Amino acid sequence: MITVNVRKQGGAAIITIPANVLKILNIDIGSSLELDVKDGEFTVRPISRARKRYSLSELLHGVTPEALDEINAKTEWAREGKPSGRELV
Repeated sequence: MITVNVRKQGGAAIITIPANVLKILNIDIGSSLELDVKDGEFTVRPISRARKRYSLSELLHGVTPEALDEINAKTEWAREGKPSGRELV
């Protein structure tokens, strides 16, 4: 069990989270935390904002050759046109 003190800073009550607790929770300064108050106690949990990384096969799952042909036909103008300004060729 870790003991911390509540102190006042401006109009807010502040507690300090020890560095070893930050490390255990894998959070840093600026991390978002969720505070839950229930039955006279509170629980603090880190809010996970990690985004899942997808493989190319996961991103293209369900894409058919027909769908790709349709997309290519609709966007051909963007790939095949002549320069209209000062684009690099």
